[in-house]
Amino acid sequence: MVVLAASIVSKSGKVLVSRQYVDMSRIRIEGLLAAFPKLVGMGKQHTYIETDNVRYVYQPIEALFLLLVTTKQSNILEDLDTLRMLSKLVPEYSMSLDEDGIGRAAFELIFAFDEVISLGHKESVTVAQVKQYCEMESHEEKLHKLVMQSKINDTKDVMKRKANEIDKSKIEKTRGEKGGFSSMSSMGSRLDSSFSDMSISHGSGGGFGSGPAFGMLSDVEPINTKAKDRSRSSVTAAPKSSGMKLGKSGKNQLMESLKAEGEDIIEDVKPTGQTRAAVAAPTDPFTLTVEEKLNVALRRDGGISSFDMQGTLSLQILNQEDGFVQVQIETGGNPDILFKTHPNINRELFNSESILGLKRPDQPFPTGQGGDGVGLLRWRMQRADESMVPLTINCWPSVSGNETYVSIEYEASSMFDLTNVIISVPLPALRDAPIVKQCDGDWRYDSRNSVVEWSILLIDNSNRSGSMEFVVPPVDSSVFFPISVQFAATTTYSGLKVNGMIPLRGGGGATPRFVQRTQLITQNYQVV
Repeated sequence: MVVLAASIVSKSGKVLVSRQYVDMSRIRIEGLLAAFPKLVGMGKQHTYIETDNVRYVYQPIEALFLLLVTTKQSNILEDLDTLRMLSKLVPEYSMSLDEDGIGRAAFELIFAFDEVISLGHKESVTVAQVKQYCEMESHEEKLHKLVMQSKINDTKDVMKRKANEIDKSKIEKTRGEKGGFSSMSSMGSRLDSSFSDMSISHGSGGGFGSGPAFGMLSDVEPINTKAKDRSRSSVTAAPKSSGMKLGKSGKNQLMESLKAEGEDIIEDVKPTGQTRAAVAAPTDPFTLTVEEKLNVALRRDGGISSFDMQGTLSLQILNQEDGFVQVQIETGGNPDILFKTHPNINRELFNSESILGLKRPDQPFPTGQGGDGVGLLRWRMQRADESMVPLTINCWPSVSGNETYVSIEYEASSMFDLTNVIISVPLPALRDAPIVKQCDGDWRYDSRNSVVEWSILLIDNSNRSGSMEFVVPPVDSSVFFPISVQFAATTTYSGLKVNGMIPLRGGGGATPRFVQRTQLITQNYQVV
């Protein structure tokens, strides 16, 4: 088989893309392609046309023709196979199957054709392999980008140094203007003021000679360290608008001007001692956390591929001396959940009375303040039907012409009220964001990761089901999987509840105060 040329022409005979694989003159290929529309117009119902010299094997693509010009001795079955492969590649590289779309993707199409046909003979490749070969990274291109990025970084460093030098020169100029002595009278007034300030600051100040000398140093010598700056401000009666304050006011003026121009300015606020004290450890004597993590894989055509729920009960104690306690709990009685206590917990006491206590009651529980608390109990559930899944996702892609319509639906179980739900759907590489026709909630397009994120703040009895529909260029349906899901809930599968704390010391007084936190979160929740 010998393919002379692979071309895309319009029905009027205009050549949009043509790639020759044998030596031939431009006049000959133009003549062959110009004669093709006249032969097609004869009304014959075939996918090939033979002339005295060549054979045309073609396939209509909307208003265009994908055309192979071959010799008459070539195998027509292999020619048809080559044509089918090229017809699959054209929509992958051209966003629209018209003259403008083919013209914009002309070079990409030629490169793809070269991967399929080599010296007139078909290569044994697939569409995925062709795309992989065409997207190979170039070492020279990467090196060029690294060099350009290093130049940009160097330029930024030079700009920062120049800006710092300008700021320093302004500060030094301001200090020089305020630190110079214009006349003896001004010097005398400065000496007097510095002496009076020194007397006030130190109570019983030193002699007169030390006062003027200190005042002269504070006004003339440059301040190089923060310690000198603090000493000068505490001893001398310098003007209120010192060098540092001038810089600060200049910065505020710059921010005000930027705000006036419509820029969003976020000022940095340094944490004070009061702010640090506000973010403190929990004040409750006992904090018990019930947490369940879901690892679920749902099939795209329905059903569960895998289901794994793992739960933990952890304890945090505010004071070590309060650690001589036991925890009275109540489980939901789910027979599919298997509980397992910590090795230091009295398992017989737990099985008989649902009380979590240490095997040695004379030892206190650790505080668990350094991490997530002390683990007391674990449980696991691996058997579940689809009705017990908190959220199911149905994705229906359908190709219509030059577009793929994607409809996504969610259905939530009445067992859980879900918060902060995020459904992430992978997309093909797009130049622009997808066209969203309808969405129950909010959506965001992450162009860096080529993902559309559908977010619902709360799913309760008012919105147990919802849908989203968007449109992208034609692609294979497998591109939209796997779909990742994130959510949280305050209801758990185990239904574990802490009824109270039992003190082991103090003569069985009042039940200690405690707080319980319960949450169900997703660790890996996907539709595959």
